[in-house]
Amino acid sequence: MPEVLIIMGSKSDLPIAEKAVDIFKRFDIDYKVMIASAHRTPSRVEEIVTSSDAKVFIAIAGLAAALPGVVASFTTRPVIGVPVSGKMNLDALLSIVQMPPGVPVATVGLDRGDNAAVLAIEMMSISDSGLADKMASYRKEMADKVIKDSEGVADV
Repeated sequence: MPEVLIIMGSKSDLPIAEKAVDIFKRFDIDYKVMIASAHRTPSRVEEIVTSSDAKVFIAIAGLAAALPGVVASFTTRPVIGVPVSGKMNLDALLSIVQMPPGVPVATVGLDRGDNAAVLAIEMMSISDSGLADKMASYRKEMADKVIKDSEGVADV
């Protein structure tokens, strides 16, 4: 049983999903990646979501980006939407952010599959102290990298 289910609107979203997968592998999180379109295969989206035991869903979509909202309509578990950049990226972002009352979708930045994975892990770490410790170490490592990268910059 995957702890996180990543649903992409199309195969072209795979590079964004791979950013999340890299984070999940680092944290030893069980995940699954699937393709289903909110517009072309809505019954498949419903079947995937309602039959899943995942703790968190990540939905990646561009253009009208209805997928995260459709996923949220079929579950009460957390859904994280990842808008895909492209010609109409503002539409994708707004369609995920502007959900109606009672059906929220957490939203990360354009193409930020990595941040979606981090947010999913933070959600799961609420009830898993070992995962919370790993996340604290990861965040410290990220902060240390920023400090190391800034060394010598003031001398330029």
